Amino acid sequence: MPPQTRRTSFPKVVIDRDTDSEESSSDEDEIDEEDDVVGEEEVTEPKADEEEGEEEQEKSVTKKKTPITISLKKVCKVCKRTGHEAGFKGATYIDCPMKPCFLCKMPGHTTMTCPHRVATEYGVVPAPRRNTHSSLDYVFQRQLRPHIPKMKPEFVIPDQVNCAVIRYHSRRVTCLEFHPTNDNILLSGDKKGQLGVWDFCKVYEKTVYSEIHGCILNNMKLNPRNDGTVYTGSSDGTACCVDLETGISLSLMNLNPNGWQGPSTWRMIYGLDINLDKGVVLVADNFGYLYTVDMRSNNVTGKPILIHKKGSKVVGLHCNPLQPDLLLSCGNDHFARIWDMRQLETGSSLVDLPHKRVVNSAYFSPLTGSKILTTSQDNRIRVWDSIFGSLDSPSREIVHSHDFNRHLTAFRAEWDPKDQSESLVVIGRYISENYNGAALHPIDFIDISTGQLVAEIMDPNITTISPVNKLHPRDDILASGSSRSLFIWRPKEKHEIEKPIDERKIVLCGKAEKKAKRKFGDESDCDSDDDGFTTKGKTVKSKQPYLDSTSTSKSKSKSKSKSKSSKKP
Repeated sequence: MPPQTRRTSFPKVVIDRDTDSEESSSDEDEIDEEDDVVGEEEVTEPKADEEEGEEEQEKSVTKKKTPITISLKKVCKVCKRTGHEAGFKGATYIDCPMKPCFLCKMPGHTTMTCPHRVATEYGVVPAPRRNTHSSLDYVFQRQLRPHIPKMKPEFVIPDQVNCAVIRYHSRRVTCLEFHPTNDNILLSGDKKGQLGVWDFCKVYEKTVYSEIHGCILNNMKLNPRNDGTVYTGSSDGTACCVDLETGISLSLMNLNPNGWQGPSTWRMIYGLDINLDKGVVLVADNFGYLYTVDMRSNNVTGKPILIHKKGSKVVGLHCNPLQPDLLLSCGNDHFARIWDMRQLETGSSLVDLPHKRVVNSAYFSPLTGSKILTTSQDNRIRVWDSIFGSLDSPSREIVHSHDFNRHLTAFRAEWDPKDQSESLVVIGRYISENYNGAALHPIDFIDISTGQLVAEIMDPNITTISPVNKLHPRDDILASGSSRSLFIWRPKEKHEIEKPIDERKIVLCGKAEKKAKRKFGDESDCDSDDDGFTTKGKTVKSKQPYLDSTSTSKSKSKSKSKSKSSKKP
């Protein structure tokens, strides 16, 4: 058996330390060097039976090997350069010096000193009166303007958490809808394709249908003529009609009948809306095409129509509430477009509304349908006061923080359907704020007629971002989706005395229900922000009950409630 040779040396590792990082002491360096020398002596000790030719060959190989360099320098995640960092540090966002302000996208200042951060209405100029003298403008002034009240009603802001479901979904919430006839029913969809049905008045009556879609449920709409049916669209390329009582789904269309054939051919459904006047369900995919499905036969009618740039996502569809023939679409091609459904053809859009970046959503106003509200990824909320006037430029651009990174549902400014003046909208905030030492992400109520921040609501126990928000069409209720949890907000009465939150109104689901009495450490959520809550200044998981700072356990809270009830006459 020939003698086995032993490796005589290893490639030397050179570590480049950053000047800002901790430097090792001279004693530690000397110890490391001594260890390296000892190791080399032990390894390079030749055996007596080795041949001289092999030794020379190995020495030549070691001379040719170059040192491996491992760099420990700080690298900016934004510009990929060394020497600085950018991102969140607690509630403070640090801008990259190579980029403009992250909030307003303007150079010359940082996010912390941005004037738009101090006042939301900064730089917002009311639109001048545009004398178009068109027939459409005349019709608007005679028929629609009298229905708009001249005086704004007082805004009622739901600013207190009334009930919640913690870890309701297994993945982040992507969309919310209120039931058209039952005021207590909230529908929710998540990234896994699940559909949740929750009666938030009875709190514990909740259902999750998990076999409807295979991945993200991007959009859903309830049928106003059949309140037990909901239409859903998913990234698996299917649109379904779901019975809310049984959870049985009927597939309306499947854009990927042959299964996965690669990302270049995989179609996903994003935009979805219902046109009752024509009796069709409108569906849009990630290649820029629009499909129509007959609600009576549940079959696709006609050919797909290219309404946005080919290969770009159509993320939103909305039919005008008073003129159903008008369709508003938005997509990743940086445009929102208005279409006439009576002559819907490729390139036949009535108006193209340009944006600087991706348009997350575009909606007509809920009562008159005369205004347009869009949310763009460039941290701008744009408003057009009248679709009957000039649409060359928006009436107002409101700077707001919703330019998110990854693992979040897109932020969308939503109308308040009860506001007669059509000026109040709600949207979640991305950049956190420092509230008594806690980094919180509030939910903003904005008056789009002036750009003023009407209210910012937050709860000290909710430390996650709330990108999905929906206002109730008939009651003063706000539903928000934060990570995998759902929260119901109601207005706090002025004369109401602050009381501990009733634990019976907080439902824990999944693992949170099994381990509610235990304390948990930090856990990572690969999908989105973790459901972190704070109690008494300490960070705890949502798996622990949603408690007030004065209550420490269920037994103590029950005993306190009994003692209070006994004192009452």
